[in-house]
Amino acid sequence: MEHTQLQASEIVRNFIQALNEEDFETARALVTEDLIFKGVMGERSGAEAYFNDMEKMKLKYRIQKVFVADPENVCLAYDIDMGNDLTVFSFGWYRLREEKIQNIRVVFDPRPLLEQ
Repeated sequence: MEHTQLQASEIVRNFIQALNEEDFETARALVTEDLIFKGVMGERSGAEAYFNDMEKMKLKYRIQKVFVADPENVCLAYDIDMGNDLTVFSFGWYRLREEKIQNIRVVFDPRPLLEQ
């Protein structure tokens, strides 16, 4: 793996670790202000909107596998603990710009979440 690909992987891993530790200040420093999030249950435009939701939800991530396509694209396979004894297996695609996360796309089967 090239050094720049390793950097991209570390940025995304550090972001996930900060979210898990509820260190939203550190997590926010790793994203662009114009962050775009697209997920199964909705979209968020801007870092402010994304972190407002993340601070409420306090999701926990357990990374299973990291895939690095190039210095600007990292994919994670992870289990997301959504609380209420619900964990879903998910994929997250993190696209970086200038060593910060600019786009996040998360996909999972929403049926267990909708059944609660």
